[in-house]
Amino acid sequence: MSDTRALTNLALQAVRAAEAAAVAASDWIGRGEKESADQAAVDALRNGLNAMPMKGRIVIGEGERDEAPMLYIGEEVGTGEGPEIDIALDPLEGTSLTAKGQANALAVVSFALRGGLLHAPDTYMDKIAVGPGLPSGVIDLDASAAENVKNLAKAKGVAPSDITVCVLERERHQHIIDGVKSVGGRVRLIPDGDVAGAMGAAGLGVGVDMYIGQGGAPEGVLAASALRCIGGQMQARLFFRNDDERARAARVGVTDLDRKYDVSELAASHCLFVATGVTDGDLVDGVRTSGGQVHTHTLLLDSADHSVRRIRSARPLG
Repeated sequence: MSDTRALTNLALQAVRAAEAAAVAASDWIGRGEKESADQAAVDALRNGLNAMPMKGRIVIGEGERDEAPMLYIGEEVGTGEGPEIDIALDPLEGTSLTAKGQANALAVVSFALRGGLLHAPDTYMDKIAVGPGLPSGVIDLDASAAENVKNLAKAKGVAPSDITVCVLERERHQHIIDGVKSVGGRVRLIPDGDVAGAMGAAGLGVGVDMYIGQGGAPEGVLAASALRCIGGQMQARLFFRNDDERARAARVGVTDLDRKYDVSELAASHCLFVATGVTDGDLVDGVRTSGGQVHTHTLLLDSADHSVRRIRSARPLG
């Protein structure tokens, strides 16, 4: 069996693991306790991963070993039999969203063949992303937001006023917001959850054309794996605030601190991407309970055939 086939064969177990994390986190929706929600998701996802027939290694996780007791970077998961897999994950992308009962909280996990995902440090990353079917190089991280809007509009054969850009609502992004509006573009602000934000620009039917902004580097790798699955484009560059963050990069093997990565460098090989809704969102519905059953909604992407699958599951409570 080829490595690609072996990875694709893990898809159903991957979905089950993400569903378990989402269901566990959903018990904490609206309770104002984001740490408890995150821990519940971590525990459930770890159990799910350890049941999978693979030699798994966490490359994007909850932090370094001394900071995270479980799902830390370098932790080995799985049964120890099967393909060698690198795993990037965010058991609860949107801890604050969950605590506040807001939209777009997800349980997210990506699987790639060994060596297929960038070992990104837990620092910031500047990012820009668009969906599939566009000319290569239509976006440029080093161009202004206004230039990127105009170039994307030209590639799509529309006016800049028809372009909507998703931006994480932070003071540091005001120049991006101003740039988009200066050429007539629209801005869609999100409070948290930039994995979902970047994915929203990937042509998944949420009315966003592009994502621009600075967010977590681990989330950038997760978003890149999703974009690789469906043929989107992304550019990113690590951003360091201090020497400690530069040291984090060195510990995971990053030597060129100024490198501009594209999607094929962030996610370099065949990968699966799984996202299960915790709260209702643009991409998937949140966890629901009714009639003694718990219902989940999951997005499954596979780079082998660029497929997009939406999976609804129901199982008895308890």
